[in-house]
Amino acid sequence: MITIALPKGALLKDSINLFLQLGLDFSAFLDKSNRQLQITDPTDTARALLVRAQDVPVYVEYGQAQLGIVGYDVLREKQPEVANLIDLEFGYCRLSVAVPASSSYRRSVELPPHGRVASKFVNCAKEHFDSIDLPVEIVPLSGSVELGPITGMSEAIVDLVSTGKTLKENGLVEIDILYESSARLIAHPLSYRLNRDNLNDLVAKFKNLKP
Repeated sequence: MITIALPKGALLKDSINLFLQLGLDFSAFLDKSNRQLQITDPTDTARALLVRAQDVPVYVEYGQAQLGIVGYDVLREKQPEVANLIDLEFGYCRLSVAVPASSSYRRSVELPPHGRVASKFVNCAKEHFDSIDLPVEIVPLSGSVELGPITGMSEAIVDLVSTGKTLKENGLVEIDILYESSARLIAHPLSYRLNRDNLNDLVAKFKNLKP
């Protein structure tokens, strides 16, 4: 039986809808009264695990799940040893550098050397500033990174942006885009290579569903 890691949060509904098109029903995860973290499809051919988005590639890398759906941003930050198979073309967003709209900075290279940048994406932020040869201190935060510049703790942030509404409401503007992200189908490399539980057949169905 194939085990699939599904992400809690913004990608869950679209992920479940994709599997419904393949004849696999994990919609019980959308029921707010349901507290199960593992369910088996009614056809008894696949099971799904409901995990934090950041943990999806961990379950896949360690073989507790053969497939998973996760944002490209998580893959870039964590760089897990998984097979990145398909861009599922939903969950679009971008990882950007943002600063207070009132500041004079309009490009990353204009930020002050040895300044502070707040981010959940420590590795991606470091990679970006290393690439432009600008030494900065990355301040790791797990939520509400917009407060960094607001409180004066940092000159800038590196964070995911979808509509830009949150930035605008907090007086911030984007000055650089590091990369664009979307949902990806990932697989355990060995399981995919050996086609365990006919995994390749399910992946092929995904490719046919791609918009």
